[in-house]
Amino acid sequence: MPLGRLVGRERRGVGRSCGFVFDIFRRPQEVIPFGSVSQFFQLETRSGVRILRLASADGTNRLSRACVLSLTEAIGALAANPGPLILTGNSKFFSVGAELNEIAALTGPSAYEFAKMGQRLMRLVADFPAPVCAAVEGHCMGGGLDLALACHQRIASAHAVFGHRGAALGLVTGWGGTQRLPRLIGKARALELLVAAEKVTAACALRIGLVDLIAPDPAAEAVRRLRAEASLPD
Repeated sequence: MPLGRLVGRERRGVGRSCGFVFDIFRRPQEVIPFGSVSQFFQLETRSGVRILRLASADGTNRLSRACVLSLTEAIGALAANPGPLILTGNSKFFSVGAELNEIAALTGPSAYEFAKMGQRLMRLVADFPAPVCAAVEGHCMGGGLDLALACHQRIASAHAVFGHRGAALGLVTGWGGTQRLPRLIGKARALELLVAAEKVTAACALRIGLVDLIAPDPAAEAVRRLRAEASLPD
């Protein structure tokens, strides 16, 4: 779906999409109260659009418990001063998803709390009061795919790979992917990804509606589109 559908029909208007209200015409402040860098992400402003770039020591951008809590706090703070937001990773990994060692240690009650923790983050992204675009390069797997699905639009590089490999490990995501994925691409196709643990290329993802666009530089394209839609000043 074009980003134009996410914004108001008038330049100073308020747009609606999927039941959410986006007031995207205020220029984001340059100062972020919690700082621009953490162990799990880097936050930058490019041409008036904020970019939250996932980061980790090994470059795979695992969504550990500590990472999810940090992202929840950061995105909650950004929502207090809404403006277009891009979530991205590095050239090889958007995110490989949850930390499997943490999942292996879960019991019944702790598994429930772990699921609720992830759902809080995904809900914050989905309900963010301005357009959120996932700019995906490389692997976008498991909980990382859940995070991309919570965004309002997804732009991928040609070498991006998407999948929910949990079924191959006897796991099913509890972070909302089982609901958002079938709404986006249909129940039958979603079952192939979730139950058969199938991986799909960017070209296939575009064909089935998982991503909205393929671009050489997804983050740069997202900035360009968000700036155009928001009519941000140069």
